[in-house]
Amino acid sequence: MASSEVGAPGLEPSGVQGDGHGHGHGKSGFFLLALGSVGVVFGDIGTSPFYAMREALHHAKTSGSHEIAVIGVVSLVLWAMFLIVTLKYVVFLMRADNKGEGGTLALMSLAQKALGRRSNWAFLCGVMGAAFFYGDGIITPAISVLGAIEGLKIAPGVGDYFTTNLIVGISAVILVGLFLVQSKGTHQIAKFFGPVTALWFLTLAGLGLYHIADDPRIWQAFNPYNGLRFLVENGLVAFVILGSIFLAVTGAEALYADMGHFGKNPIRAAWFVLVFPCLALNYLGQGAFVLSRPEAKADPFWMMVPEIAFWPVMGLAVIAAIIASQAVITGAFSMTQQAVQLGLLPRMEIKRTSETLAGQIYVPQINTFLLIGVLVLLFAFQTSSNLTAAYGIAITGAMFMDTLLAAPVVTRLWKWSTFQACLLLIPIAILDLVFLGSQALKIPNGAWMPLVLGTVIVIMMWSWQEGSKILTEKTRRDSIPLRDLLKTLMAHPPHRVAGTAIFLTSDADLAPVALMHNLKHNKVLHEKIAILTVKTAETPRVPDRERIEIEDITPDVKKIVVKYGFMESPNIPKALTMCRKQGFKFDIMSTSFFLGHRTIVASATSGMPLWQDQLYIFMSKNATNATDFFHIPSGRVVELGTQVVV
Repeated sequence: MASSEVGAPGLEPSGVQGDGHGHGHGKSGFFLLALGSVGVVFGDIGTSPFYAMREALHHAKTSGSHEIAVIGVVSLVLWAMFLIVTLKYVVFLMRADNKGEGGTLALMSLAQKALGRRSNWAFLCGVMGAAFFYGDGIITPAISVLGAIEGLKIAPGVGDYFTTNLIVGISAVILVGLFLVQSKGTHQIAKFFGPVTALWFLTLAGLGLYHIADDPRIWQAFNPYNGLRFLVENGLVAFVILGSIFLAVTGAEALYADMGHFGKNPIRAAWFVLVFPCLALNYLGQGAFVLSRPEAKADPFWMMVPEIAFWPVMGLAVIAAIIASQAVITGAFSMTQQAVQLGLLPRMEIKRTSETLAGQIYVPQINTFLLIGVLVLLFAFQTSSNLTAAYGIAITGAMFMDTLLAAPVVTRLWKWSTFQACLLLIPIAILDLVFLGSQALKIPNGAWMPLVLGTVIVIMMWSWQEGSKILTEKTRRDSIPLRDLLKTLMAHPPHRVAGTAIFLTSDADLAPVALMHNLKHNKVLHEKIAILTVKTAETPRVPDRERIEIEDITPDVKKIVVKYGFMESPNIPKALTMCRKQGFKFDIMSTSFFLGHRTIVASATSGMPLWQDQLYIFMSKNATNATDFFHIPSGRVVELGTQVVV
């Protein structure tokens, strides 16, 4: 997956509702969006030619007809791209946008809206899709860079010097360097991602055209009969081959995930005009080359590169692999931001690497996690062939979750009849399950890794949500209504001090813990009080005009609700400056922010199982504190603690 939920580097958030015209006007703006999408959306699928044909041909029966095998594999690749990328994602799923945004978590929110309630089924599908994405986020950089660097093994004159260990070492250096620069941001060079990746696709097309004439029989690959005949002749081995064929469409879901950054139409135009034709020509060229030279099936992509063009192609391939890796790293940051906002993960430090580009964020914890995971994979698997076993199942799992989440959207929001929905979704689901089954056969050979990682992430997300729910319910039981407290205070007023006190709470109807402790221990109240709640909307972004809601409870006590979309980072001081338009006078130098700090104690007799309580407590202790997360000046914060048993 190139960049599921990826922030579009080098471009401002479009804010489009799928029209594809949020970044400019007329043809020039549309062209720039389409070109930008090539670098971000299609980087992963653009590196698939390194290994997809090689792996599929490797698993084909050697005793069968060489011609049937090669034409069959190319036919399956072409039709997989048509059915999965074009029909499922470009034509169908890109219609299911959440206020212009796509991706698994956006689709989960849309499915919840369609169902009219918080469905555990939809939640689990969304969480599993996100978990599979993190697995993909670790594998994509490793396999993309390794697949490019492996071409050095057949470099003219020096190929024999590049051993597997040296290839792994070079790949590790490139990847470590890539992760180290994340904290600096990539917006300065991101504007080159689209043109460079477009040049890479044209290079793929050129290599394909150069070799198609090697054997014109390859044009038979457009006939799906040849692909089906090949599968039938290979029997049970066909399942394994399908797993390798699927490598040609990895990154397809990025079309959907990046819809909000580029718009539907620019992405569709880039796919139909540039990406699909270039990939098809390259696979046809690889097939014709292998038909004419059977020994080339060992590594058809790199062996088809003419000697005179080897080093330019190698350099461009490495850059394309780095861009594909960058896209998925940025996507992991964006996915984490959404997960935190939706309450699926604890608060994490999210830094902005650009003041003007919304997609440019950096999450240190996720960056470290990905770097360690990528290096472990690189040194454990060592070759792209070994990594392909682990790669496919993460993608197929995420794609299947998209299909399941689309069902309530089609039937409830689009108002399709059951017959129409089944006519569309059942064939797509069967196709997903066939590919998922083919990937499951690789579990002993490495596909277990993303499954284990995904399971761990699902458990973490589920535990965090359940623990937070239990904590909220317990806090509600132990709290008193805010209005009841204010009535008591009006009858027996405490001493008032100058300034403004803002109490952050998750439930504005209850008296905040920090307010109760301030009264209990300090015996005072400020002249002006605001009870502030931050809420996450089920939409990607909230317009500024809808950001703030202010309600006067008493003449000197206000209730403020600040809303953010699940793709936005909260900034409380900035939001409070907007309150001035609604009559709330805010001066940061005379304002104190009161935060409740809970010390959580595990209980074996209530709530979740004890091990899950311990996991929740561990995650809570390692969460970024509210002061940093909400960008509140630390010198203006007062924390008052309490102990809670869960």
